[in-house]
Amino acid sequence: MADANTHRNPPAAAPETLPAASSSLAVLQANIARLSPLKQVGLLLMIAVSVALGVGIFLWSQSPNYQILYGAVSGKEKGEIVEALQKANIDYQLDEATGALMVPASQVHEVRLQLAMEGLPRSAGTGFELLEQNPGFGVSEFLEKARYQRVLEGELARTISTLNNVKSARVHLALPKRSVFIRDRKVPSASVVLDLYPGRMLAPGQVAAITHLVASSIPELESAGVTVVNQEGDLLTQPERSQTLEMTASQFEYTRRIEEEYGHRIQRILAPLVGADKVRAQVVAEVDFTVTEQTQERYEPEKRALRSEQTAEEERIGGRLPGGIPGALSNQPPDEAQVPETLNGANEGESQPSEPPSSRSLRATRNYELDRTISHIRLAPGDIRRLSVAVLVDEKLVTDAEGNVSTSPRSPQELEHITGLVKEAVGFNPDRGDTINVINAPFVPNEELEPLPEPPFWQQEWFWVAVKQGGGILAVLFLLLGVLRPTFRRLTTVPEPVTVPSLPKGSDEDKEGLKEDRLTLSSNAPTLQLSGPDSLEANLERVRKMAADDSERVAQVVKNWVSGDG
Repeated sequence: MADANTHRNPPAAAPETLPAASSSLAVLQANIARLSPLKQVGLLLMIAVSVALGVGIFLWSQSPNYQILYGAVSGKEKGEIVEALQKANIDYQLDEATGALMVPASQVHEVRLQLAMEGLPRSAGTGFELLEQNPGFGVSEFLEKARYQRVLEGELARTISTLNNVKSARVHLALPKRSVFIRDRKVPSASVVLDLYPGRMLAPGQVAAITHLVASSIPELESAGVTVVNQEGDLLTQPERSQTLEMTASQFEYTRRIEEEYGHRIQRILAPLVGADKVRAQVVAEVDFTVTEQTQERYEPEKRALRSEQTAEEERIGGRLPGGIPGALSNQPPDEAQVPETLNGANEGESQPSEPPSSRSLRATRNYELDRTISHIRLAPGDIRRLSVAVLVDEKLVTDAEGNVSTSPRSPQELEHITGLVKEAVGFNPDRGDTINVINAPFVPNEELEPLPEPPFWQQEWFWVAVKQGGGILAVLFLLLGVLRPTFRRLTTVPEPVTVPSLPKGSDEDKEGLKEDRLTLSSNAPTLQLSGPDSLEANLERVRKMAADDSERVAQVVKNWVSGDG
């Protein structure tokens, strides 16, 4: 018979687990409560930093790109612009390096229009609207003149700023006080400061236009009294050149235009025949700029007209006609009379009949008008003295029977036809020594320009935009899936319960003792749920906490264990 005190191993019983948490929130609270205060604070900081970092990265990846709104503006104007942007609820940034004002790139033009409606920026200065302001009482004449001068300067600056290459302008006028005495009169002057766009410059003609514009806007102001300077301090207005240099420049320009016109004529007439890219022409013109004046007076003796005629006829009969040499000798008395001799063949006894003496005179005066031509000729300068024409024609393309393309020189007949066309196009005149030279030679083919290599994808704008947005999304996903999710999973996971090992078979008393050993704490106390063997410190901490919360129940359990072992 077996000893009554002998304990027998009872049949193996199924493992019994501690009750699990009813909800994930309760498990989370329980797991957090198991941590030490330092670990709890670290956990909260990690969660807060992760959330803040994720939100910041997401907002950064979605933030728009900013573009410069206005670069070089004064501090006062920049303050006015910022105030206007704040009223309109428009985001803006200030570049730390340059101080430029930047707004989202998609709103640049819209913001500029809104600011322009408000008169910003005011770099162009004030104009006639200054006269609309109430000056108040007691304004002196000096202030009125200064105010009017400021209006003129502002309006001139606005007008000059409308030019394409001019970003902004400032005008300073020096208007002396007028005097009634001529010797005390002073000439006004003006200074213009131009702010040009980067990479832009003004041609001499544009500078002269600005000079004449300012001079024409101010009474008694001459263009020589206007000084134009750019933002770099370079003097744009040149001193007046002499008349000879001006004429030389204009003559050179006139000659160049003539040469270009003749060259274009040759290319236009030969392009349909040989091809637009297969002919080159250069013309050198010698132009006579001598001013010649001629005055000519010509008479045509064969072409005469009777203007007036006067005729006088006189006849005298009888009496002695006056004769002799005029003077004193002619006034002497006549000589003694002599008997005339008888005529031959007449009878000496017969007397001859006497005829009375007579005289007759006829005078005529005629006035003739000769054909006279007076011409005054002034030859205008610019007459062409001589033309020298050089034409280069490419060889023609020939295709053989096999389809191969090659070049072949042009025949003399073709070159002769081309020369004739060139002569007609330029008005060839051999009397003035014009020369034309047409040469047929193969053209060197133009080297094909290699296309510029496309920039790598990492240098393109879309790549960095995609990297910015994609990197932000990946960073947020990493924080969510790699940091926060594992942390919350560990906190919400129910620990594996400790399995109570089976006791050997024994008497009913042993079973009753075992039941008492399995008694749980009161319902008000937290459930005892021990973890596995890997978390010994956690189990000890839980046991200590339960012993402190319900010491009587724990003492009863320990008493049962001791009595059972005895």
